[in-house]
Amino acid sequence: MKQDEQGGPRILVVGAGGIGGVLAGTLLARGHRVEVLCRGADSANALEAHGFRLRGVDVPGDVRAPEAVVRGLEQASGTYDYVLLATQPPDVEAAARSTAHLLAPGGRMVCLQNGLCELRVADVVGEERTLGAVVSWGASALEPGVFERTSSGGFSLGTLRGPLEPEVERLAAILADVGPVKTTENLLGARWSKLAINCAISSLGTLGRDRLGALLRHRFVRRLALEVMSEVVAVAQAQDVELEVVSGTLNLEWLALTPKERRVRGSASLLAKHTVLLAVGARYRRLRSSMLHAIERGRSRRSTSSTARSWPAPGRPTPVNAELQEAVHRMARGELEGGLDDLRALFVRTREQVRELATAGA
Repeated sequence: MKQDEQGGPRILVVGAGGIGGVLAGTLLARGHRVEVLCRGADSANALEAHGFRLRGVDVPGDVRAPEAVVRGLEQASGTYDYVLLATQPPDVEAAARSTAHLLAPGGRMVCLQNGLCELRVADVVGEERTLGAVVSWGASALEPGVFERTSSGGFSLGTLRGPLEPEVERLAAILADVGPVKTTENLLGARWSKLAINCAISSLGTLGRDRLGALLRHRFVRRLALEVMSEVVAVAQAQDVELEVVSGTLNLEWLALTPKERRVRGSASLLAKHTVLLAVGARYRRLRSSMLHAIERGRSRRSTSSTARSWPAPGRPTPVNAELQEAVHRMARGELEGGLDDLRALFVRTREQVRELATAGA
């Protein structure tokens, strides 16, 4: 790997939203050679004038670094050892294509998005140059240049296939200045576990228009979250994915509802799973969906599409995810306001279908 004149790798963060802003600002504060590619003039202007104004937990405060702001690809100089993609998931392929020429020989492109973006980036730059970093902390962009880290946590880092390579360990040492890093040879398992959580947390947070802690105090919202995650787990299992435990404690295969649990309102095992979600809500109580923030800023339907999507899984119905996706799309089109009443309506609308599928064993 090429080293810059300061003795460390050059890093380009693509995207100045919540995750990208906190990541770039924190790494800059820790002395790393970082630049951030801004897509909007408002973000670039704010960062140059006031720096990275970091709020919340585990952040260094304000970080002034106007020289770190890149206002467009034409201003990017030289090549970078790591290109960290922190865009919205629908934009990941365009971001990869537009920055592929900036990768140094032996450089790596790193996906920070939720979802299964590594597969799409690998189609652009090659599987051997693609890494994935599953982010287990939350962040929001409160306004241009102001970023709130809403929870502590770290990363799960690895390649799509095969044993860990030296570049993974080098990047792990860098990201450790932001949070604990676990390297894994089962990146897809870590991705699917995070996807199951994010389909529930981010999408329900968007439709509910509130922070996670407030929403998960409601029993029916927790039940919706369990249904959403259970559908994703079933799809992953159908594709022979071995799910990873999240943050060392959250076992998605255990958390997924059994057919019996999906048919009933309450049981001892359901109580245990609700208790886990209450603990998640307490730990990440300040987390606010980035999709909701994008909708509030008037982003397009494409940029705000829910992670509650339909996967190629014949015979594996995902009715709650499908209803949730459509509701978020309606919010993005301005056809639905969102809020607790809309969440409750979705719960009522899908309840009977869930029971019927559980009875049929689907």
